[in-house]
Amino acid sequence: MSSSQFWKTDLYDNKLGFVSEYGKQVIALLNPVSGEKIFDLGCGTGDLAYEISKTGAIVTGMDFSAEMIEKAKEKYPMIHFFTGNAEQFQLDETFDAVFSNAALHWMKNAKQVVENVWSVLRSGGRFVAEFGGQGNIEQIVNATSEVLDEDYGIDADKLNPWFFPSIAEYSTLLEQQGFRVTYAVHFDRPTQMEDGEDGLSHWLSGFANNFFNEVTDEEKRIIFNKIAAKLRNDLFHDGSWYVDYVRIRVKAIKR
Repeated sequence: MSSSQFWKTDLYDNKLGFVSEYGKQVIALLNPVSGEKIFDLGCGTGDLAYEISKTGAIVTGMDFSAEMIEKAKEKYPMIHFFTGNAEQFQLDETFDAVFSNAALHWMKNAKQVVENVWSVLRSGGRFVAEFGGQGNIEQIVNATSEVLDEDYGIDADKLNPWFFPSIAEYSTLLEQQGFRVTYAVHFDRPTQMEDGEDGLSHWLSGFANNFFNEVTDEEKRIIFNKIAAKLRNDLFHDGSWYVDYVRIRVKAIKR
């Protein structure tokens, strides 16, 4: 996982709240039951862990970001949250389900993550997740790469923090671990940003700051404007930016 991604939790909650809103659909696939122990992997600021807990399930949340966990504890002190790396963690307890929304694509060592998910699930437990799939934010990544390369000589490929697999690639990882994949879809989900003209800048500032660590704030503003100019015809409609999300949603059972 990339340690250079810094999360601005207020921006995440106030301007990028669509992450949790769409995540409620993944909770429906999880179908939590009162009394179940559920592990929220990449829990962010805790909104979905809280939604799950309202069903009576006992939720534990983990995130790589100390900023996210601090905010989650502040918002939902009744839920156990802790900082951890999904590519390295081990726990002494097992869970009825592992849930993850909009987090797995930040974890490039996907095979190790799948092994770790397996290790914390009880036999018959389920893994339910949604994350970026092949083609996710492709236009934004391409425009960002072009601006950084052409104007600043920066190789964006080396800074890219994401792993966007095909549905076959990820299902194969799960099956090789021993999971039975019972549901898997790969779908387009263009997502409207808030705040009109500023929507793309908020997205880039919130999710893509790995690409801009080598530039000043003033240069970043100029870069954001250049990226927007390249994307406007395709992603700006009726006064709003629509990010070109492509998602994978999956459910797998530990045999």
